Amino acid sequence: MLQTAVVAVRDRARLQEIVGVLLRFGLADLVDTLGLARFAPRGGQPHPEHPLDASRPERLRMALEHLGPSFVKLGQIMATRSDLLAPEWTAALQQLHSNAAPLPWETAQPLIEQSLGLPVDQVFAHFDPVPLASASMAQVYRARLPAAEDQEDREDGSDGENTHTASAGGNEVVVKVQRPGLRPQIEADLRLLEHLALLAQEQWPQLARYRPREVTRQLGQSLREELDFTVEAHNGDAVARHFAAQPEIVVPAIHWALSGPRLLVQDFVPGVPASAVGEDPALDGPLLARRGACAFLQMVLRDGLFHADPHPGNLLALPGNRVGFIDFGMVGRLSPQRRRQVLGLMRALVEGHGRSLSGVLLDWAAESEMPGRAPPSAARIEAAVDRFVTRHGPGASNGRLVMSRALQDFMALARETGVALPADMALLLKALITADQVLLQLDPQFDVVQTATPLVKAQLLQRYSLRSLARQRRAAMAQWLELADDAPHTLRLVMQRLRSGRVQADLDIRHIDRLSLALERAATRLALAVVSGAFILGLAPGLLTMGPRLWGIPLFAALGVAGAAASLAVLFITMRRQKALD
Repeated sequence: MLQTAVVAVRDRARLQEIVGVLLRFGLADLVDTLGLARFAPRGGQPHPEHPLDASRPERLRMALEHLGPSFVKLGQIMATRSDLLAPEWTAALQQLHSNAAPLPWETAQPLIEQSLGLPVDQVFAHFDPVPLASASMAQVYRARLPAAEDQEDREDGSDGENTHTASAGGNEVVVKVQRPGLRPQIEADLRLLEHLALLAQEQWPQLARYRPREVTRQLGQSLREELDFTVEAHNGDAVARHFAAQPEIVVPAIHWALSGPRLLVQDFVPGVPASAVGEDPALDGPLLARRGACAFLQMVLRDGLFHADPHPGNLLALPGNRVGFIDFGMVGRLSPQRRRQVLGLMRALVEGHGRSLSGVLLDWAAESEMPGRAPPSAARIEAAVDRFVTRHGPGASNGRLVMSRALQDFMALARETGVALPADMALLLKALITADQVLLQLDPQFDVVQTATPLVKAQLLQRYSLRSLARQRRAAMAQWLELADDAPHTLRLVMQRLRSGRVQADLDIRHIDRLSLALERAATRLALAVVSGAFILGLAPGLLTMGPRLWGIPLFAALGVAGAAASLAVLFITMRRQKALD
């Protein structure tokens, strides 16, 4: 069912490989649903490679891991969409990992030296050839720079200014190198997935609610950013600038002179994961939890730039009860409008203000409205929000608020009411759930309301402060003045068009090309029918008396009667079928 653009010659081999992997993991029904059965490898269906008792979500997770970084990232994105997928699917996809067999040093060393432009031993005082970690997109090593390097300013090539990031590891660094040959395969995967998403959304209504085109757009943007390590470096620098006045928050410094699109060199952060904090008596778990929560909420509510994957390996506890954030390959960005909507969610949890949360959900429902689907019911949304606030708001019967549990219920609420969350909000809620679970490892009695209340109130006061209101009023007045300036000219043009009868309407109708083709075919058939009928009517009087006779009836007359009877039968059947469809 794929169109020619999907099965381009350069991507056909990869498509056959994808189909073969899906079949090996027992996902033949998915292959059939997507219309990919004709691309199955020759020689029969491959032998399944999954445990016989594995669930379909688990088999899909294993297949995605087998297919490589593009599909691992796709699964990770879908794992954030609890508003679309049932819990058993998101739970399985959350277990996705991108571990891969490590590249041998003989392969990795030339890649590193090609990016550095120098031999490894001329840049680093020591370089451990045994990787710290190996994933499907990159491999990470531990190294040490010469002492003089640690004293140099690290210059950000984007603006020529020194970037003051928090340095935690002296001249100990980590080196992240990209695996070879990734881009061609990822671009092929993205082309295939984009075409599959287009077909799924247009031809299979049952798949359209999963918003495949939106997911593939998000996937393409995320993967292309991850292929350029300078994007990750800029993200880390931006977060570090936001916390420059808070020494308790540590972000590794980037060594820009040594970094590039396929190589990233940054300070080593000597921290331990949340699960190991209890083993060090010098670390204060509750204090670390409060500092980590405040930092994350500041990223979201104040800065609009947040760490989108704060799992235990990326959120570390450092000596002095400092909190370290590493690996900014995946970040989220929130517009001022989104931050106001997040504030509405936080306000509902902290103050029990459900009306603002209902308004946010109704806004998202309007954003996600799709042609041919009824919008979610406002009354149903408000009733669901009332139940949510009763369950998780102030004075809730279940006692202390657990943020991760509340947000999971909130995404289930969105799924049940038919509200598809915007992609940036789905990413944020998943990050908040992950961060809360890490904070609970630091302090099982962590009270998120106590930590969040001052920040929420501060943001509300800032939003409704006299200065903020005055700024909003000035911006609104400027827009009204621009509109007033443009109005006379626009009105004059409209009046001129009306007088001259040259008003045009530009309508964009879905599938208008198919309608045009159907009308063209119908007109052609009608013209042929008219011409044929004219010839038949002209020739009929002569044909009725000519030719052989069958039981005394002219043969041409008998054929004409039979043709007329067949035509009436076809017309009758067609009308009955159309009536049944109506």
